[in-house]
Amino acid sequence: MNPIGSSWIYQVERWFGFLTEQKIRRGVHKSVQSLEADIRSWIADWSSDPRPFIWTKIAEEVLGSLAPFRRRISAATR
Repeated sequence: MNPIGSSWIYQVERWFGFLTEQKIRRGVHKSVQSLEADIRSWIADWSSDPRPFIWTKIAEEVLGSLAPFRRRISAATR
């Protein structure tokens, strides 16, 4: 079961999260060209062994984790 409201855009966002975590934050880039080369290398490696995104939580777990946040927002808008 996919989380409520899940769509391809969330998968794209997660993919960019992987890129950021695995290549951009861990790298040292002294130029835009160096950064671009690392990103292109990472994309080529990712594409050589494509893996589907698999949701690991059911909708109830996702919504449950949002409950405290929703309560804080609701209290702040009163």
